[in-house]
Parts: sequence; structure tokens; C-alpha cells
Amino acid sequence: MELTTMLRSSNITPPGGGEENSCIVNDQMGPFIVLYILIFAVGLPGSLLSVWGFIQSHRSQQKQSTYVYLVNLLVADILLLFALPFKILKDLGAASWKLMVFHCQASGVIIYISLYASIAFLAFIIVDRYLKDRHTARSLRLQESSFAWLLSVVVWALLLLIMVPNMALPTKEDKVTKYLSCSSLKEKISLHWHTLTVFLNTALFLNASAAVLISSALALKRLLHSHSDPKLWLDARRVVLSVTAMALAYTLSFVPYHVVRTPYTLAQAEVIKNCQTKRQLFLGKESTLFLSLLHVCLDPLLFFNLDAAFRETVRRLFCHSRNQAVDAEQQVVQEVMLPKVLADEDTAV
Repeated sequence: MELTTMLRSSNITPPGGGEENSCIVNDQMGPFIVLYILIFAVGLPGSLLSVWGFIQSHRSQQKQSTYVYLVNLLVADILLLFALPFKILKDLGAASWKLMVFHCQASGVIIYISLYASIAFLAFIIVDRYLKDRHTARSLRLQESSFAWLLSVVVWALLLLIMVPNMALPTKEDKVTKYLSCSSLKEKISLHWHTLTVFLNTALFLNASAAVLISSALALKRLLHSHSDPKLWLDARRVVLSVTAMALAYTLSFVPYHVVRTPYTLAQAEVIKNCQTKRQLFLGKESTLFLSLLHVCLDPLLFFNLDAAFRETVRRLFCHSRNQAVDAEQQVVQEVMLPKVLADEDTAV
């Protein structure tokens, strides 16, 4: 009797099928869902305001490299906000099976395209801030808008070349389950390409990080060498503060994620097989992914600080709104007080 019971229990497997899919890693998504909803709720109004601000300031905008990189960063943010609700629905368990598969094949890929586009353009912005203080012939050429647009096209083309095959490569049928792991849908060739994609994107991140680090070091070196000239020291100090602040935000946002990303990919590829290790790596990946996606809420502040025309447009909007509110308040006061004044005058007469 006991032997029969043991044999039956040994044949029971969680949703998803065989032994290789028996480890469920994404059944503790509650806190992450709340965090992703907050990112969407805060990031969407800021990004829409940024779109409006750039459209309104387009005519008065001098086509500089900073403007080009900021616009491309905004495009990456919009793509992220478009794809994020699909991830939220999947993690929430409120999506249909077809929608969950759609997220794995399409919207999830768009999130990572947006993430690495943001990494590249933030790195370009940091380097550009350092170059603005150089005023050499070479730095001026690198700051031409045509060169910035060329770099932007190369970044988008490279990311699409790397990432789009993840949408097109074949997937396999999997048993319907509440806790779908996207890697369980991938055929062997698709899983290999996914692993290659992660390492190529990591290489892009390392190159971008090297550019950020070098720019920060050169800005600091310029500050140390400018003590003898008070004017140069003030200019260098301003550049160092700007570059260092952005570099620190870049590091806090993206470095933790990439520390966890490689071992998590090895777990997806079944190089790491221990279930408890897989669960810990997945939770680490989701925690650090939240930090990486949080930049979409902070980018509008970057647009406001770095783009003068955008800043002036937003200020005019809020000044106009404030003036309208004051006028409306004064009108209400007049409507309330006028009958009383007239009544007092009649009484006096």
C-alpha cells in the first residue's frame, strides 16, 4: 500500500510538464507587480509631458547632439511603457494564455530593446556632457547632430538585429499553466540564440560603462588640473558634478542587474540545475530589473535639466496653468463678493 502511494506521488509533476520544467520560479511576483504598476503610473504622465514638451519646443530647438540623444531616450521610454502592461498582466496571472505567450515572444523582447537603448543613449549623454567642456575641433565634430543621428541609427539597428530573432525563432507548444516561464517555450535553437543575445547585450553594456567611466575620470582630471584658474575651476566643477551625478545614477540602475543577469541566463539554459538556486537568481533578476526600469520615471527630470528649450516650454505651461487658476479664483471671489457689496450699498442708501 505504501509502495503504491509512493509510486503515484512520484508521478505527480507541477504544471509545465516534465522534470526539466518542474521547478517553478515565478510564483512570488506580488511585490514586483506593485512596483511595476508604480513605474507605469509615474512614468507614463512624465513621458507624455516630455513628448508634448519636445513637440512644442521643436521649432526653437537648435539641433545639437544632446537633443538627439534625449529624443531617442524618450522613444526608448515610450516603447518600455507600451510593453510594461503586458508584463504586469502576465505576472498578475490575469492574462489569457495567448497574451502570456505574446509577452514572451514580443512585448518582453521590446522591454529589453528599450532597456539597452536607454543604456546606450544615457552613456552618450554622459560623454556628451564631458565633451561640451572641451571645445576642441574633435569634440565639436563629435557633437554635431548628424553624427549623433548616425550613432542613434547604429544603436537601434544593432539592437533590432540582436533582439528581433527572439521574436521570429520557433517556439514549442507548452501545457497551459498559471506560472509560465518564457524559457520553457523556446526550442533548443531559440534558447541558444537567447543566451547569445544576453551576452551580446552585456558586451554593449560593458562598452557603454567603459565610456561612462572614462568620461567621469577625464572630467575629474580636468577639475584637478584647473585649480590655478578660478574660472576654469568653476566650469570644470560644474561639469564634474553633472557627469558624476548621471554616472552614479547609471551605475545604481544598471550594474546590479548585469551582475545577476549572466548567472540567471545560465539557469535558463539549464547549465545551473538546482531549483533553489534558480529561484534565488530569478528573484535577484526581478529585483534588479526593477532598478533598471526605474529610470523611466527619472528621465523627465533629465530632459528638464539638460534641454533649455524643453525646460522653457514646460515652465510656460505651468505658469499658464497657475495664471488660469489665479484668474478663476479671482472670478469666483468677485462673483461671491459683488452681490454682497451691492446689497451693502443699497442698505446704506
